[in-house]
Amino acid sequence: MLRPSHVFRLGVKELWSLWRDPMMLVLIVYTFSVSIYVAATAMPESLRHAAIAIVDEDASPLSARIAASFYEPHFRTPRLVSAAEVDGLMDRGEQTFVLVIPPGFQREVLAGRAPALQLNIDATRMSQAFTGGGYIQQMLAAEIGGFLQRHGGAAPPPVDMALRMRFNPNLEHAWFGSLMEIINNVTMLSIILTGAALIREREHGTVEHLLVMPVTPSEIMLAKVWSMGLVVLVAALGALLLVVQGALHVPVQGSLALFALATALHLFATTSMGIFLATLARTMPQFGMLLVLVLLPLQLLSGGVTPRESMPLAVQWIMQAAPTTHFVAAGQAILYRGAGLAVVWPQLLAVLAIGSVLFGAALSRFRKTIAQMA
Repeated sequence: MLRPSHVFRLGVKELWSLWRDPMMLVLIVYTFSVSIYVAATAMPESLRHAAIAIVDEDASPLSARIAASFYEPHFRTPRLVSAAEVDGLMDRGEQTFVLVIPPGFQREVLAGRAPALQLNIDATRMSQAFTGGGYIQQMLAAEIGGFLQRHGGAAPPPVDMALRMRFNPNLEHAWFGSLMEIINNVTMLSIILTGAALIREREHGTVEHLLVMPVTPSEIMLAKVWSMGLVVLVAALGALLLVVQGALHVPVQGSLALFALATALHLFATTSMGIFLATLARTMPQFGMLLVLVLLPLQLLSGGVTPRESMPLAVQWIMQAAPTTHFVAAGQAILYRGAGLAVVWPQLLAVLAIGSVLFGAALSRFRKTIAQMA
């Protein structure tokens, strides 16, 4: 019979064990502070401070207008160079973009012809190359169109498309990166903490002490689930308030209480998964290798990095059995779009169902492991 007092006291014991492990404490603090800040700011996918040089062989008002359209924060101040300098600048990696404006460019534009502009891109800077190439094309079309309208060279287009970016008006990568890093770190750290707690007890011989106590395997396992889950939940909410909203100034649209509920249900599943993996591994190195095999698919194929619609259909079906898929969907809906319980209840129910299956499988493996040690 399950006794809540035993579960509570065993959970407190787990918290004291974690408190006496400085490396784990450092990992928790780093994961929910520096890691989130770095993920949000260090590698932005949005165009920011891109280096660009311009070869202006036309020296016309139109070419000067084009050169003046590149400014902070998307681009650095353009550097005017000669054609002979282009190859050297690109070879040394000093410029990501080099725009070449040929002689007579303005004259050809006013004559109604379609002169060519050459844009050299350093494709080794993959993120800026992909984003910046399209952005520069849009800028050039807008500047040339505006110049022609001022000089009567062309009529305004019959349709003017108005773009409205919902949920992230300025397409700031920090908004997406910081929140998704919290979601990914919740998964990673919950599996690590519970699995490491079980393996640590096995290596230190404290599991044998538990076997002679009047406690059941389900009580031992529930104690690890609630204690390690509580640590990750508090750390995640603290990061959301202090790092995401405080340091990065990212607005959170939805209810923090609802996100905490979704996180708690997800932690029930992932902590059970951590215990299951720990019963398969005999040592911490083996647990670490299993962790790599499990975490990479969970984080890369759950829809947090790449939209699930762009994945093969078979992968989409397989990942329906992963709790991270539904947690990512619920977390994005709550934090980005301000969704309520009426919207995310199917995801919460799916996480609860998957967590119950994982808990049952982990408990069965845990009982077999204890029986072998008895």
